[in-house]
Amino acid sequence: MKDYDNYWRWREQEVKRKLRELKEKAVGEERVVRQTMQPLRVVWMKIGMEKIDTHEGVIVKVLLDSGAMGMFVDRKFAERNRFKLDKLERPLKVTNVDGSNNSRGNITHEVECNAYYKGHQERMRFNMCNLRRTEVILGMPWLAVHNPEID
Repeated sequence: MKDYDNYWRWREQEVKRKLRELKEKAVGEERVVRQTMQPLRVVWMKIGMEKIDTHEGVIVKVLLDSGAMGMFVDRKFAERNRFKLDKLERPLKVTNVDGSNNSRGNITHEVECNAYYKGHQERMRFNMCNLRRTEVILGMPWLAVHNPEID
């Protein structure tokens, strides 16, 4: 069990290190995003999400989004599937691509679960927010660690 805990501590540190590197690269760069821009390609995949407390699982279609600076789960999806909701000590401010505050408010809870994809398993924490049509988003923290090859 100790090796398992050490692995996840190492994994978390690795994600934080890669995020710092990405932030350092972005410093000083100006980014102009137009609301009319459409992504060149939308990439979806299916993963298994297992509840930590009951070990019940659900298969979910997730969006890989290099523009998202976190990993997110939809509030209605989490509540409907009865995932344990962990309240954050401090709410996280949500800003839109254009820099404005998100009208649906701050992130106040997160969901921890085991995620499974093609024989790979890892424990993940998702910030819970209102995603509307998307149930789960895997953003840059996940992409930076896994660097998937996409056809």
